This record gives sequence, structure tokens and C-alpha cells, in this order.
Amino acid sequence: MRLNEKIAIVTGGASGFGAGIVRKFSAEGAKVIIADLNGKLAAELSGELGDGVVSREVDVSDGKSVGDMVDHVMEKYGKIDILVNNAGIGHIPQPLDQLSESDFDRIFNVNAKSVYHTAHHIVPIMKKAGSGAILNVASTGGVSPRPNLTWYNASKGWMITATRGMAVELAPFGIRVNAINPVAGETPLLKTFMGEDTPEIREKFLSTIPIGRFSTPDDMGNAACFLCSDEAGMVTGVAMEVDGGRCI
Repeated sequence: MRLNEKIAIVTGGASGFGAGIVRKFSAEGAKVIIADLNGKLAAELSGELGDGVVSREVDVSDGKSVGDMVDHVMEKYGKIDILVNNAGIGHIPQPLDQLSESDFDRIFNVNAKSVYHTAHHIVPIMKKAGSGAILNVASTGGVSPRPNLTWYNASKGWMITATRGMAVELAPFGIRVNAINPVAGETPLLKTFMGEDTPEIREKFLSTIPIGRFSTPDDMGNAACFLCSDEAGMVTGVAMEVDGGRCI
């Protein structure tokens, strides 16, 4: 029960890595708010996990939507201990000069500006409390970019730099900020990284991961739990690679 009675918000928590984080946090005693654009899927997961998990339909690229969610959480619980910025999107692999401007804007609104929105509304609450843990779900693509995913890679590199900047600035307020860098996993985003899901492409992709498998939601949940728990009280500004050795 490493997160007993902690109040945690997980954006994009209805599926994929986010759902793995929600499940782990719930198992460790946290009260979890699943903040996801897919309200139906979020409600299904919260219903499965019981009273300690609630859902909220949220567009993390919209500051008002994020603000309304934060107000709701504060009315219900009166505090926010943990924020996980997990919501993210990718794009079908393509040359960097061919991605449309609308797709570029969408990637950065969801993957980068959402971190600004949640910080704008939640950091003041954590500052007032004198404590808090923020976890940003970045990517190995932000460390070791793959070709034809340049703008996605760039958005995750932005998130890693933001993590370090936030950590330095917020440490005096008792707020820790870390990131995890997953390699691709069995999530709805997998196809967007590979372009096409075939045995041959999977084999080629897996050949770049020394441990020889994709990341799983459980992998992310375990890493996130440690970084957001009091056990990591001296850890801030870290971008932990949970990637089976891909970035070595």
C-alpha cells in the first residue's frame, strides 16, 4: 500500500500504459481519477476497479476542460497528491516534411501543451500543500529518435526537458517531477509507430530491444508507482528508461 490514501490523477488513463498505471495505483491504495477523452472507456475501467477509482471525460489539450476537472477533484477530495501526464498521441510514420500542419498542431497540443495546462491548474495546489509528485510519460523516441517519427520524437524530447526544468523549479516547494521513457508496447499507439502491424515489422522492431519484448502496461505501472511513492523521495528530474535496453 505504497500510495495509501493518495489522490492521483492519471490523464489518458482509460487504456494502454495509462490503464496499467491506474490499476497499479489503485492496488497500492491510491484514490485515482481517470482523466480521459474517451469517457465511456474511462467509466468502464473505473467501474471494474471499484469505488476508489472514478472517471472524468477530459480533453487535456483544452485548458478549460482541465480546469473543470481539477475543480471537480478538489471539491470531491480537497487535495491532489499525484499527477501523471500520460495522455499522448502519435502519427503514422512519414517523412518530416510531409506531416500536415493540423497533425503537427494536434501532436503538440496533446503531448506538450497538456503538460502546461495540468501544471497551470495543479501546481498551485501542490505548492500550497508543500508536497506533490508529478510524472510525465515521455518516450525513448525523445532520447533515441526513430526516422519518420520526427515530430512525435520532438514532442517527447520537449517533455523530457520540461520534466527537468519543472524538477529544478519546483523542488523548493516539496514537489518532485520525473518522467518515464517507455519503448513501444502493446497499446493502441503501437500501430502508429510501426505504420503496419505485420509479423515481419514486429520482428524488425523487436530486434532493437535487447530484452526482446515490447513494454507492457504493468511495466509502466510498476515504474510509475515507485517514482510517485515516498520511496523515491530523493528522486527528481529523472527520465527513467523503461525500455528493455533499447536506448543503450
